[in-house]
Amino acid sequence: MVILTKIGIIKMNFGKISQYTLVVFIILFLIWNIDSEAADSLRFPQEKHLKNIKMLTNGGENAEAYFSFDENKLIFQATVGDFNCDQIFTMNLDGTDKKLVSTGKGRTTCAYFLPGGQKIIYASTHHHNLDCLTPPDRSKGYVWKLYDSFDIFIADANGSNLKQITNSHGYDAEATVSPKGDKIVFTSLRDGDPELYTMDLDGSNQKRLTFEKGYDGGAFFSWDGSKIVFRASRPKTEKELEDYNELVTEGLVRPTALEIYVCDADGKNIRQVTNNGAANFAPFFHPDGKRIIFCSNVNSPSKRNFDLYIINIDGTGFEQVTFNETFDGFPMFTRDGKKLVFCSNRFNAKVGETNVFIADWVD
Repeated sequence: MVILTKIGIIKMNFGKISQYTLVVFIILFLIWNIDSEAADSLRFPQEKHLKNIKMLTNGGENAEAYFSFDENKLIFQATVGDFNCDQIFTMNLDGTDKKLVSTGKGRTTCAYFLPGGQKIIYASTHHHNLDCLTPPDRSKGYVWKLYDSFDIFIADANGSNLKQITNSHGYDAEATVSPKGDKIVFTSLRDGDPELYTMDLDGSNQKRLTFEKGYDGGAFFSWDGSKIVFRASRPKTEKELEDYNELVTEGLVRPTALEIYVCDADGKNIRQVTNNGAANFAPFFHPDGKRIIFCSNVNSPSKRNFDLYIINIDGTGFEQVTFNETFDGFPMFTRDGKKLVFCSNRFNAKVGETNVFIADWVD
């Protein structure tokens, strides 16, 4: 009906041109309209902030895809093909030229480009064990494993010239780089509790930022480098503290209650952004510096459905962004705020597969 109405307007406006020209124009218009609708075939009707969604991977478990500084490449982790756990890959923004850039050994996580696009960082266990390591014990419920053999490495963008830049006892991972290009923020268990730390790009000048009981992780800098956003658990009751302490001694955390926090880049002025008791994670600053996009199961009765949400840094303006019935997470904006990359189970070929998507952002 919409198409026919549009065609009627075209006929009315172009009544004086030849019938042949009009037919050609209508055919071209229909092709354009079909292409436009096809470009949005991966978008759900309520997703007013997203447009022209494109799937960049197709199969396997692909996650945490982040732009290079020039925004011409993505780096991500994937369990795909013959790999039994995550390895690190890079690809172009259209999904072409996928390349393995980690060693293919051990377990890897949380990769990021350094300024200039010639270097990358990621966490790996390959220097301690060439296998994927034992998965977390789910008899304790849904828990994340903070493997103590994870350390952070720096390498050339093709994976060569690998160099270890953390060497503490315990988990070192979840590293991201300030857009200013001067600091890395990461999570470490070196002091017995998962806390945030910063270091220079070569691994020097490592400094602890957070000191409160609970898991602190998944940190990203704001676009001007002045703030950090992160996820954190804050066990309060005696039962919560007992459960937390028991798990963390085994390198485990229970991510069922995580809130979003922000602080200054030096760790000062920590303040809570969300307060909904849900599993909130993967926060990232909008380029305007006033909003944070993140993943949450806050509106899921089963707690198994995760969507993207956006919120002001003062906790107001909470709004749902995606409406997929399974999982949407790991969002990252381009510097101009016009593109959003994220990972999702939407329209996957097999249950459990997660793919990387890119979309235009509509404010």
